Amino acid sequence: MAEEHDTGGSTVRRLQVGAHLRALRRASGLSREQAGYEIRASESKISRMELGRVGFKERDVVDLLRLYGVTDRAELDRVLTLTREANAPSWWHSYGDVLSSWFQNYLDLEQAAELIRTYEVQFIPGLLQTDAYARAVIRLGLGNSDPAQVDRRASLRMERQKVLQRPDAPRLWAVLDEAALRRPIGGREVLREQIRALIHACESPTIRLQIVPFESGGHAAAGGAFSILRFPHEELPDVVYIEHLTSALYLEKREEVDQYAAAIGRLFIEAQPPAETPKFLERILDDLDAGRI
Repeated sequence: MAEEHDTGGSTVRRLQVGAHLRALRRASGLSREQAGYEIRASESKISRMELGRVGFKERDVVDLLRLYGVTDRAELDRVLTLTREANAPSWWHSYGDVLSSWFQNYLDLEQAAELIRTYEVQFIPGLLQTDAYARAVIRLGLGNSDPAQVDRRASLRMERQKVLQRPDAPRLWAVLDEAALRRPIGGREVLREQIRALIHACESPTIRLQIVPFESGGHAAAGGAFSILRFPHEELPDVVYIEHLTSALYLEKREEVDQYAAAIGRLFIEAQPPAETPKFLERILDDLDAGRI
């Protein structure tokens, strides 16, 4: 999915517009070839538009809406508004110098989600990282990188976190392996500050945090970290996001998403209850103070 999308605008808005155009075309009984003829385009272009893989020309959208019998002014204006939003650069466009195309698509999905379920085994989730912890993680990935690059990437990560402060903030349900909490990335002081930030995050009504302790042994998500994003748009399916070192995998097929949804559902049951998380984190702080970490 990530490699196929033009990253000039909002992926989610393009998917919305494309899905709506596809539904209208099918309802009108027209083929993609017939629709393409109307806007002087090929069948393959109509396919790419309906899959949200290209930007939209407003003239093409207007012509297609008329072809499909849409005459209501309010509906025309609504779709054209979505089209303009789909073509407009996203806020992270200015960070293009430090962003890979596959991650730009994730940022777009993250900003549009209403629920983010995530499992992490090695790091604290990016949306919950402190600035110092984020910088330490970034340095691990970049090696001997230019300090300016670290600054830019850390700034981007902090900017991302503002999504959790919006009035319509997505709900974040994160499950962390205990290993992520005991790995002193950046040093003990950085980890101590990070653990305190997680304790504070537990107070948020939109954040639910659970921990899988070492004593639990094996568990449902032994394969590695992943996230599942859900959107407040019925035409957009849940998306599973799995990040690799130099790329990412986006899964949308129902049977694949269902497998990951089942896995994280079992994790929610196997992990300690959310109410126990602050106490667990306090024990981590005690171990830090005693030099056991």
